[in-house]
Amino acid sequence: MRIFDAHCDTIFRMWEEPHLSFKDSTDLHVTWDGLKKADASVQCFAIYIPEMVRAESKFDVALEMIDIFYRDILQRFPKMKLVTSKRDMLHLKEDEVGAVLTLEGCDAIGNSLERLRTLFRLGVSSVGLTWNYANTVADGILEERGAGLSSFGKQVVLENNDHFIWTDVSHLSEKGFWEVLDIGRYVIASHSNCKKICPNPRNLSDAQIKALIEKDAVIGVTFVPQFLSNNPECNISDVIRHLDHICSLGGINHIGLGSDFDGITKTVSGLSRYEDYSSLVNTLLKYYSNTEVEGFLYGNFFKRFPK
Repeated sequence: MRIFDAHCDTIFRMWEEPHLSFKDSTDLHVTWDGLKKADASVQCFAIYIPEMVRAESKFDVALEMIDIFYRDILQRFPKMKLVTSKRDMLHLKEDEVGAVLTLEGCDAIGNSLERLRTLFRLGVSSVGLTWNYANTVADGILEERGAGLSSFGKQVVLENNDHFIWTDVSHLSEKGFWEVLDIGRYVIASHSNCKKICPNPRNLSDAQIKALIEKDAVIGVTFVPQFLSNNPECNISDVIRHLDHICSLGGINHIGLGSDFDGITKTVSGLSRYEDYSSLVNTLLKYYSNTEVEGFLYGNFFKRFPK
């Protein structure tokens, strides 16, 4: 079955450690060899700027990561194709994998819509407004004051709307979440789980999940152990529990997957690299129909891609 994974931090890892090879490095969760083994169809690659980078350097670092994406992934692996539309995805050949470029947190753009539009022109198709803390756009979920969108942040969401770009609410403060749902046209949660199952602040409440379903959005169930369970060890059944809970709220057609591979150090037992997706697929097929599993793995995110 085809796989559309809505979040990985592989280009951040390649920026952090330039010696890593995208082909087959054992220090990367997502590699070209792993994508091929697991029948990947579309992989989203996040631009994540770490907190340690000075504010005046963040846009430059974003450009460095985009250069890695084009030079060390797309150029070196010609069967890996930049995709920015459903049409691009539909035209992928059987031996090709689509690559979506995403922005995780708007720290890199400062207070500049020109920088945001430049990232669109370079291929960015999804914009997460924050990481965990505050920037000029909004507060993240771990920012204590819990503010929502700034005036500039509302402009960013409207700019995303105008350019047919996903607005990603993962990592966003709760107040910001509700404001995005009011004005956002193309909304997703790329990598978030259920607070009812695991009360981590990064997870979504039932009210938020129901609101995303009503918005016709997709929630990318993620493999981050601390978002799955309070237990020190997690396995595939923990992933299924979150997926089951979203289904119980009416979201069977609004579930996708956003692994967060290469953004985590500890992994789920049996799901520690991209090629392990086959284990998850086999487990899902024990509980859900082929059509439902195809939706979780690929179809639900594909259908909501904005253009």
